[in-house]
Amino acid sequence: MQIAVVDDDIHLLELLSRTVASMGHVPHRFADGASLLQAMRRQTFDLLLVDWELPGLSGVEVVQTVRAEGAGMPIVMVTHRDAERDIVQGLTKGADDYVVKPVRGAELKARLLALLRRAYPEQGGVQRHGAFEWRAATRDWLKDGVPVELKPREFDLAACLFRQIGRVLSRSYLMNAVWGRDDEVPTRTLDTHISSIRLKLGLRPEQGYRLGAVYGHGYRLEALEHAEAPAMPPVAPSPGAETGATRDLPVRESSE
Repeated sequence: MQIAVVDDDIHLLELLSRTVASMGHVPHRFADGASLLQAMRRQTFDLLLVDWELPGLSGVEVVQTVRAEGAGMPIVMVTHRDAERDIVQGLTKGADDYVVKPVRGAELKARLLALLRRAYPEQGGVQRHGAFEWRAATRDWLKDGVPVELKPREFDLAACLFRQIGRVLSRSYLMNAVWGRDDEVPTRTLDTHISSIRLKLGLRPEQGYRLGAVYGHGYRLEALEHAEAPAMPPVAPSPGAETGATRDLPVRESSE
């Protein structure tokens, strides 16, 4: 998991980052909220760990901005403030949990684990979305009950996209999630795998899904509320029909 850690206290930033790394996740360090918001335009994070008292934008303002932009990842606020009104304010603005300083490592780990379990279901269990069903432990993927043969990296990529359906996922996030921090993997490899799972799983608008590139950022898998009907061939006008009349044909969006 990619976790953003925001704190202007260098010592606490280091402590929080070490705690995140000890859990097997990748910490991304920021000294202020503006830097985090700028990074979120090009990078995807699975969880935010944000100090309340930051230079410039406060932690509460950062959380409010993130939520206003529609981001739904879990957010934990870290602060010295422990009054009930402060806790209520932080949670009301969009935080999911609240950790009071001084930070205790074991407590922080437990809170992060609880949030991540709720936000991202256990990998070994059966996951479902619409006609699709998959199990990470055995790498089985079904569509309408029929097995679909996916290569290991294709399976990991498809599962990552479906777990965070609707979110724009950056190229670097997808590469790290599927191939790890391997600098030898060409970035073109991601595009090839995207095309493959789009074809194998039928992720097309007419089948209820759109898997498309977001220019300059990455990819997004969307579940469409209504599948688009296939375009019908032109119908010859019946005798007596007005020759100047025209029909509106469905407009199809490209999913490439």
